[in-house]
Amino acid sequence: RPGVCLVVSGPGFLHALGGMANATMNCWPLIVIGGSSDRNQETMGAFQEFPQVEAGRLYNKLSVRPSSLEVIPAVIEKAVRTSIYGRPGSCYIDIPGDFVNLQVNKSSVKYVGCCPPPPISTAERSAVSEAVSIMACSKQPLLIIGKGAAYSHAENNIRKLVDLCGLPFLPTPMAKGVVPDNHPNCVAAARSTALQHADVIILLGARLNWILHFGLPPRFRQDVKVIQIDIYAEELGNNVRPAAILLGDINAMTKQLLEEFSKRPLKYPSNSEWWKMLREKIVNNEERSKGLALQKSLPMNYYTVFHHIRKLIPKDCILVSEGANTMDIGRTMLPNYYPRQRLDAGTFGTMGVGLGFAIAAAMVAKDRTPEKRVICIEGDSAFGFSGMEVETICRYNLPILIIIVNNNGIYTGLDVVAWKEMLKFGDPATCVPPVSLLPNSHYEEIMSAFGGKGYSVKTPEELQNALKASMTDKKTPSLINVMIDPQSERKQQEFPWLTRSNL
Repeated sequence: RPGVCLVVSGPGFLHALGGMANATMNCWPLIVIGGSSDRNQETMGAFQEFPQVEAGRLYNKLSVRPSSLEVIPAVIEKAVRTSIYGRPGSCYIDIPGDFVNLQVNKSSVKYVGCCPPPPISTAERSAVSEAVSIMACSKQPLLIIGKGAAYSHAENNIRKLVDLCGLPFLPTPMAKGVVPDNHPNCVAAARSTALQHADVIILLGARLNWILHFGLPPRFRQDVKVIQIDIYAEELGNNVRPAAILLGDINAMTKQLLEEFSKRPLKYPSNSEWWKMLREKIVNNEERSKGLALQKSLPMNYYTVFHHIRKLIPKDCILVSEGANTMDIGRTMLPNYYPRQRLDAGTFGTMGVGLGFAIAAAMVAKDRTPEKRVICIEGDSAFGFSGMEVETICRYNLPILIIIVNNNGIYTGLDVVAWKEMLKFGDPATCVPPVSLLPNSHYEEIMSAFGGKGYSVKTPEELQNALKASMTDKKTPSLINVMIDPQSERKQQEFPWLTRSNL
């Protein structure tokens, strides 16, 4: 069912547009209800007057103002239905100010029942058979799992498919955990090699957008065959013409594939040249990351920080992550073992969402799984977008752990010595690079100011102690400000001109 957000008119509505767009781009169901000016004051310069219904159409699946009080139930039902049917997304409902004090006869209100859950559609049998035939002829197959698969709760059937057929799989960021990252068939550590050399790709609820480099060379083979499995017909064929199309619910269609494979067994040999290539690349990349993670030099680098975080946080925690290098490196270094437990900048690459996501996740966990921890890992620049939400966290006493990987800037920053040298040239507004932030900022003091626990750490030992203390205290919000080398970056990529699109 959709989440619901209530906003005031004008600027309140405008600030919500980013959230609406983020929900729609990420295919999340959301209903935003916004107040607006009185109808009899339109075009007169009313307080916070703005063309909200018209503006909302660019960001939502549905943008509507009820024509009267009597039709509000029907409009709400349509918004709920629209937000969850087909590809999920955001809907906007505009409520004029003069509606608030209007009265109508109850008998004239058009009540409607709640819409049922979305219908579960399946693919045509011929399409399933064609897909299986293409997979049977493949020498170098790759299964790409998208967050649509997580949304449809398809993890059990997808796990069966991976195990039954011996398929190597690659999860997109928020599909991590649909099949656990530590599964032997996960090739995330050989991502570039897997994408570049696969001859058949099975897209399970993933889109060939910028996150997957549009499915085009040089990141993909020119002759790659794509089997596209998606709930949204308009997505089929975007950027690459599929060799086979399966339109419908991901979970239901994965079950169809399993039924077909029960009649036509298929198992990719684990000793094939394809698997040999992938495993060699996985070992090579993991060794490079391990070498960086075990470096003893100070200040620490990203890999060292994530190495210690990985060892001490619970496997079933909800991970929220945003930032530049922090999010990219964290995605590769912090595995997910369960579905729907990772939130990050997503398809829209939205910054500033981290603490809001963490608060929402903690509120849900508080009611449903109070033992589950929410851990929000951010870069220092990302924290700056919404850092004052720490007050909200403390006000509601949510035991969220915030970890700021602080490199004094965006991608890279300056240390104290370099900062002081820069200031010799004049005004920092003109001399200091705009991606550089104040060095060694004590963000942990913001948490302390509101009654939570703040830790400033510079060494692996200090980081370990702060993590252990935060994990032990299951009632108090905490923030660990981890100072790292301002010049620390990702390890060198095979395709450096495309690293920023490697979310």
